[in-house]
Amino acid sequence: MANYEYIIASLPPLSPDWRFGEGRTLDYYLDWIKSRLSARDAKTVDTLIDGFKEESLGKEFYEAALKSGNRFIREYFSFDLNFRNVKARFVNNAFGRPEDTDTIDLETGVFEEAGKVEEALSGSDIIARERALDSIRWEKIGALTTFNYFDMDAILGLVAKMLLVDRWHSLDEERGRDMFDTLIAETRRTFGGVRYTAPANE
Repeated sequence: MANYEYIIASLPPLSPDWRFGEGRTLDYYLDWIKSRLSARDAKTVDTLIDGFKEESLGKEFYEAALKSGNRFIREYFSFDLNFRNVKARFVNNAFGRPEDTDTIDLETGVFEEAGKVEEALSGSDIIARERALDSIRWEKIGALTTFNYFDMDAILGLVAKMLLVDRWHSLDEERGRDMFDTLIAETRRTFGGVRYTAPANE
């Protein structure tokens, strides 16, 4: 039997100290989650994590992700590919390069967030622009898991948001704390009836 309900009931740690102390880094929680999943589900989490690493992203990665047996992986990385293609075309236009330079041409359907991404990219403040772009990602993750409670997609949604939070801890600690507070508030609303039990250090 899958441990989805137990894992979700235990995450995220309901403390503002997450990622800032107690020896509990992002890697600690990722390892904790994967250790309680089946080998197949843990591999799916690894696929998600790889998708947040620039060096992993290429046509081969997206081809595999779009064929994944997991709905969240398929739909999130379809979104992510479109998202990155819009960014690449925006940069290409800004520098007078051929529009499709550094894009990946795969069939992904209509990209509804294109206008939002282009608007965010038009900002002149680098930090504000990155915040706006990650807000679009955050909203998409939420949309993909709106009706998921105690299943693998819910876990993937939490992990994806933790990866975004961790990125902001390295870029801007205050923004990282703000994003973490948002994650806590969202999780409390979604899983408000679940008793929280923090994973013990092992």
